[in-house]
Amino acid sequence: MAKNVPTSRLARGTKLGAVAAGSVIRSKKTRLSMRGRSEAVRARMAEESMIRTTEQVVMVLGTMKGVAMKLGQMMSVLDLDLVPENHRERFQQRLAVLRNAAPTVSFESMRAVIEQDFGAPVAEIFAEFDPEPIAAASIGQVYRATLHDGRAVAVKVQYPGVDAAVRADLKNLTMFRRVLASAMPWITPAVLDELKLNMESELDYQAEAATQAEIAHLYRDHPFIVVPSSVPELSTTRVLVSEFIDGDGFDEIRKMPAAVRDRVGEIIYRFYVGSLFSFNEFCGDPHPGNVLLARDGRVAFLDFGLFNRMDPKLVGFEIQCLRAAAEDRAEDLRQLMIDRGVIDSPEEIGAEECLEYVLAASEWCLVDEELTITPELASGAFLLAVDPRASEFTGMKQQNLPPEHLFSRRADFLTFGMLGQLDSTNNWHLVAREWLYGDPPVTELGLAHRDWLTTHPPKPVKKTRAPRKASAPATKP
Repeated sequence: MAKNVPTSRLARGTKLGAVAAGSVIRSKKTRLSMRGRSEAVRARMAEESMIRTTEQVVMVLGTMKGVAMKLGQMMSVLDLDLVPENHRERFQQRLAVLRNAAPTVSFESMRAVIEQDFGAPVAEIFAEFDPEPIAAASIGQVYRATLHDGRAVAVKVQYPGVDAAVRADLKNLTMFRRVLASAMPWITPAVLDELKLNMESELDYQAEAATQAEIAHLYRDHPFIVVPSSVPELSTTRVLVSEFIDGDGFDEIRKMPAAVRDRVGEIIYRFYVGSLFSFNEFCGDPHPGNVLLARDGRVAFLDFGLFNRMDPKLVGFEIQCLRAAAEDRAEDLRQLMIDRGVIDSPEEIGAEECLEYVLAASEWCLVDEELTITPELASGAFLLAVDPRASEFTGMKQQNLPPEHLFSRRADFLTFGMLGQLDSTNNWHLVAREWLYGDPPVTELGLAHRDWLTTHPPKPVKKTRAPRKASAPATKP
């Protein structure tokens, strides 16, 4: 059953829990338990040494192209509200360098990339081509154009020479691991290894076009999700052509009324997280720059360079773990992780630490109550789970999460960060129960999605149903 988390559980064994316990008189228990954790993380990030080290990171990454921008994007999702007010402007300036690290390249140079790949002038390939870029990708620039058949398209073009530069950057990252980790402790060796692997795959736009075409087909005729169709026959290794979708970007969405932000937040959650459990595949790069609110009210998702398909058995393992955490079955959760190899030193990890660690990252979608996701909650949960400077969960942080789960967990964290940027409100657990327990949907969007599934059935995935309420926690079968 879903739980309302008692403050006493959060207070056991950790200083962060004590912070939450001290605040319980003033507000809801669950919300404060999460907020208390975040406040402690905020205090750690206030250290001047962290700000100075971030400047060092900017110096290290300043000459890099795709890798620097990718790290900047990842940081920006975690939001700057964690940084104390008196440091924020300075930190924003440093972060902007990372976030906007894409080089400035003239259209003539970008035109050369297109014409080299196609072996023909731009005018022969496109009826019209606007030389002013409309967006920046991590390793390229996006332009608007029109095909000879009248279709409006977006054309993503790689920066000239970026493939060699990115590969050189990836080699250099190994040298700078210690500097990076001191400022951004969530950049662990495993994260860097995953970043290296996936940045390599992002260099192949032709493969991305094929993936995007598959996902567009998967979500065809969806009532509130749209993935623009790619044009594979006009896509090359360095040029990706896809349907142009007109809409409002994430910054504009953030300024919209709460009802709109809540709706978009639920759609983002369903697409980036729900896709894993519904289709055994998901986009691994949740980022504000990859989301548009289309004119017809649907939410458009862009950029499929980082896309993963997961073995249904591994998806089932993640469901089992989340259910065990939601039901406070600490011993079952620990045993699941031991059996899977997530915990390879069982003698060092107790059941309570295992449970608390999972809840630190995922409690927001495991508690049966309405919750507004704020930047503080999202960033605090992320940093608490991965920051090695924190004394909490030291045993769990020394364990090795298998790579196939690392990718999905990162997508989950970054989705949480996006919801925090929107200040989106929902009972996230009731949405999650659709894929955790096979429960019928209770939201308007969930009902529309269910109706769509009746004519667009996913690959069959067996899920075990469970009642929403029970007199005692479920036991391991």
